[in-house]
Amino acid sequence: MAFRIAQTFHAIGKLALAGTIGASLIAGDVAAQQKQPSPGSAKAIFGGVALPTQGPAQPYGFYAKGCMAGAVALPTDGPNWQAMRLSRNRRWGNPATIALLEQLSRDAARYDGWPGLLVGDISQPRGGPMFNGHASHQIGLDADIWLTPMPSHRMSADERETLPFTTMLQKEAFLTINPNVWSDSRARLLMRAASYPQVERIFVNPAIKKKMCDTWTGDRTNLGKLRPEYGHDSHFHIRLKCPPGVAGCKAQAPVAAGDGCDKSLAWWFTKEPWAAPKPPKPGTKPVKPREVMVSDLPNACAAVLAAPSVASVRAATYGGASAAEALTVAPAAEPAAASDDALPAIGPVPDDKP
Repeated sequence: MAFRIAQTFHAIGKLALAGTIGASLIAGDVAAQQKQPSPGSAKAIFGGVALPTQGPAQPYGFYAKGCMAGAVALPTDGPNWQAMRLSRNRRWGNPATIALLEQLSRDAARYDGWPGLLVGDISQPRGGPMFNGHASHQIGLDADIWLTPMPSHRMSADERETLPFTTMLQKEAFLTINPNVWSDSRARLLMRAASYPQVERIFVNPAIKKKMCDTWTGDRTNLGKLRPEYGHDSHFHIRLKCPPGVAGCKAQAPVAAGDGCDKSLAWWFTKEPWAAPKPPKPGTKPVKPREVMVSDLPNACAAVLAAPSVASVRAATYGGASAAEALTVAPAAEPAAASDDALPAIGPVPDDKP
């Protein structure tokens, strides 16, 4: 199968396709150019809430259209993790998500030679749509993990805001892993994350998926959980299943059987996913995108916004860690820069199996 993918890749012409797409869309971090949301929009309202609700944890709706109650915060620091981009106030999640991240940090350090996790965006205090950077991450069951290992020192708040992402791709080649950056420890980290039964899927760049298909020699049972997606070349995106017995959480269709090293991966190495959208017909009036309103979300989300807040960040930090408020930063005056999993508006966003 790896040979057939390579044949497809060669046939379309590596350099020609790279020129069509543009290097900025296939390597490094794609910065979404998004405006400040309109007052009254769901993005503005959920993005302006500083603390989660009191009461039990409950996700409402779907990963890309919902909200959450009873969120808890990942502590800013742990033995094997550090939370990043603190000004975004996006280290909130369902308790199951925070527990999984802490377990992954311990297991990867103990078994896989990974010194510690740099944890990116999880969710806002009450979930919901974000200003920028993500379509999902709305119900507390998504989390971004950098593919940069945690440094040996405890970073300051300023360092966490400015540390650059490191792409796994060669900047002058189409969907090609940089051998000077990629490592076996990164492969082990991905497969460790995929090994947990509560993990539904993990989004990675198509080049990373292909690298795993071509080189992973261990147990491939969970390799199918690694799903190719735009961006995701400097971090991976973990998505948990809906918690058992939670009626308000809308599950995603499970991943297809197999390791995913098949035609669904080969499709990414064709022109189709990178083709520019067709121009509108002459005389067609452009349609202005409509902003999502709270009324577009599950009915429970209005009640989530109106619910009383917890007393403080410390009170809602997972495990009651004393480090909950050890690092403080002023809220960003402008919306935070988009993370590198923002989808480029250059073509269709496929399902897991095109």
